[in-house]
Amino acid sequence: MAIFTKSKRKKKLKERTLNFGIQDPMDIISYAGMKEQPDYLTIDEQYFRTLFISGYPLTAASGWLNSLINFSHNADISYHLHEVDALQALPKLRRKITELESTKRAMIRSGKIVGSEITDPLESATDLRDKIQRGQEKLFQMSIYVTLSAPSVTELDTITKLLEMELSARLFYTKVARYQQIEALQSVLPRGEDILNQKRNLDSSSAALTFPLMSSELVQESGILYGINKSSNSLVILDRFSLNNANSIVFAQSGSGKSYATKVEILRHLMQGTKVIVIDPEREYKQLSESVSGTYIKLSARSRQKINPFDLATNSYTADSLSEHAQDLTEIISLMAEGLDAREKAAVDKAILAIYNGRSDTPPLLSDLYDTLKKLRQKSLCERLEKYITGSLATVFNAQTNIELDNRLVIFDIKDLPESLRQIMMLIISHFVQNQVKALPQKRLLIIDEGWMLLQHEESARFVAGLVRRARKYYLGVSIISQQANDFLKNEYGRAIASQSSLRILMRQDTTTIKNVVSEFNLSEYEQNFLLTCDKGDAIIIADQNHVAVKVVASDKEHPLITTNPVEVYRL
Repeated sequence: MAIFTKSKRKKKLKERTLNFGIQDPMDIISYAGMKEQPDYLTIDEQYFRTLFISGYPLTAASGWLNSLINFSHNADISYHLHEVDALQALPKLRRKITELESTKRAMIRSGKIVGSEITDPLESATDLRDKIQRGQEKLFQMSIYVTLSAPSVTELDTITKLLEMELSARLFYTKVARYQQIEALQSVLPRGEDILNQKRNLDSSSAALTFPLMSSELVQESGILYGINKSSNSLVILDRFSLNNANSIVFAQSGSGKSYATKVEILRHLMQGTKVIVIDPEREYKQLSESVSGTYIKLSARSRQKINPFDLATNSYTADSLSEHAQDLTEIISLMAEGLDAREKAAVDKAILAIYNGRSDTPPLLSDLYDTLKKLRQKSLCERLEKYITGSLATVFNAQTNIELDNRLVIFDIKDLPESLRQIMMLIISHFVQNQVKALPQKRLLIIDEGWMLLQHEESARFVAGLVRRARKYYLGVSIISQQANDFLKNEYGRAIASQSSLRILMRQDTTTIKNVVSEFNLSEYEQNFLLTCDKGDAIIIADQNHVAVKVVASDKEHPLITTNPVEVYRL
């Protein structure tokens, strides 16, 4: 045991400076004394213990040291990395390979079973030798030290056991630097000196994976609060309009909190002046609309509120705008008519241009298109459209638009529509919003809940994929929410929508969907396990190339505005 205290000269200097009313700055930042024990140090009544990693797992994986980086106790971590010259490393590697091969041959000759203790290091050494010779890898010597601190020896022992269990679960083995605690502490200090010298050879790929880059932060000053970072307990603040595009997708199984998370995002965007439009097929946003005095539009067969698919939101029909509008209308008509062949598509396109020709007062109606198609002798197509003109659905789509998007929050409730009409109405609303946005571009969000419904037919899937692709030009962000991740990602247009969305919010998945989600978004093993076991409200946010695990939280004042839990609603 050794005891280190300040020198007499320093004490006299302190007394002299205090007598003159001057305090030595070194006395402020330095410790009063240090006591060394075999396995810990006592510094100013605090107890310190330094450990080093002595054993590593056979294979390295992304985030393999997360348990160390995210250890929730006082810990100072020091990495020492030294490059090894390939000319010096290769002869040693060859000698090691020769030793292992000789051992293997000797065991085979004597009839012994060659176990993984021989085959695994032999295979690893051979592979590393080949990669170094090709220039694919470099060799490094690495030392990793951890200094723990606690107010008592008992607590220090407890923390040490917790760290050892955390690391051993990932096949890392640690040792306490016994009788070398001073040298170990000096190796942890930010001086770049590896006095303890407990090195381990690692190739460049494995060494890169030891750095704490998985615990990423996501903070943008102009953004909104999405929640709490699960790794660091810091805030996750993101401005989706500062990304490559403002589109997003949300994948989550039922009951994992996707609608709640979306409502939290809506509320905070409204506070920043963003206008929000929601297509709600399950009546989950009615309370939110009432809470913030939004416009609530309930569309049904008997509703007085109408949207005319032919409304272009402008009185001047230019050749370019009309051409694009005609293509989108053809998709809508194809969906209503349950498909169009090439001849019928040409007839519809011709009829659309004809009904707009020379018209500048009011937009045409579906009945105008029907009459024109009759003149073009499209009998079969007219029969399929008959129910929307004179049949049971005549009041749904064949009327002039009588709603406006002038409120900061507009909810389109389509729950009362028959299942067969919901997809058509979702497409018509999206088309209507697109035309409104083109006429007056401003910061807007279009949120489509249960977006997988739009992928059931090629016409609607193609239209939404085009809308997502063009949204950025009009300062629009399109959010697609779906619990059918498999159906979405197996669809050609669904994958296109996912690739055109810079913001991805992934919540709890089940074993039937996790494989496709992991493959599509290139998730790590840790992220895969997180999505399978996370609690309600937990999510992984992928913003461009940033991956962050987050807990979505609402304030005490926000929660009553957005909850749909019957127990809480009736209590409120």
